[in-house]
Amino acid sequence: MPGGRLTQQDRQQIALGLADSLPYAEIARRLDRPTSTITREVMRNGGPTAYRPDLAHRATERRTHRRRRAAPRDPNTPPQVYGRDAEAVREYEEVFATVFMQSGLPKMTALVLASLYTTDAGSLTAAELAGRLQVSPASVSKAITFLESQGLIRRERDERRRERYIVDDDVLYQSTMASARATTHLGEVARQGVGILGPDSPAAARLENIARFVDFVSESIARAADQAREILHTKPETTSDGNT
Repeated sequence: MPGGRLTQQDRQQIALGLADSLPYAEIARRLDRPTSTITREVMRNGGPTAYRPDLAHRATERRTHRRRRAAPRDPNTPPQVYGRDAEAVREYEEVFATVFMQSGLPKMTALVLASLYTTDAGSLTAAELAGRLQVSPASVSKAITFLESQGLIRRERDERRRERYIVDDDVLYQSTMASARATTHLGEVARQGVGILGPDSPAAARLENIARFVDFVSESIARAADQAREILHTKPETTSDGNT
């Protein structure tokens, strides 16, 4: 499997594959690349409907140029906490954000959420997020508003009266329960249509099956979340060699 960065020709082939509605795995196979490489490339450059190969290539060149301009690390500078590699952390945050984008989050919202999840404190201010992502405060504010409306983050004021945006141990549980409630509502609305369309009609039968399906799914999600909630509040067990 070839290494190195994607070329401009590779990106043209990706665009052609997207235009033909090919899955990422098939595009990756044709380019002899990992599927994750194609997924990350598309999602970080507008998504499948807005991907433009020339713009994507220029954006990659700009990112590479910025990294090369960064001052080299002083050998006397102490290593990052936990022995982290700063470049590897940045790459991982982009991959993590790509997963959120695949689930339907806009790019900036996904980047904000990934940044919060990968901080040790689990919280950042708007200014810290803007600096970390090198974007405007307005972009961060819009993403924060959406994430808070979905129950994916919460906010509180620190000792300096600054608003901090937080992902803590219980946010994921609350978000999952909100998703279960939304699914339940879908079932309720579907079942309302049964009487309107006539209980013996094919359309009513379809809606009843939808309602039964989402009832089962929402109940299962809520039950599983309750059973697994304690996992979010426990530390992973480690072996003597430090592995989980």
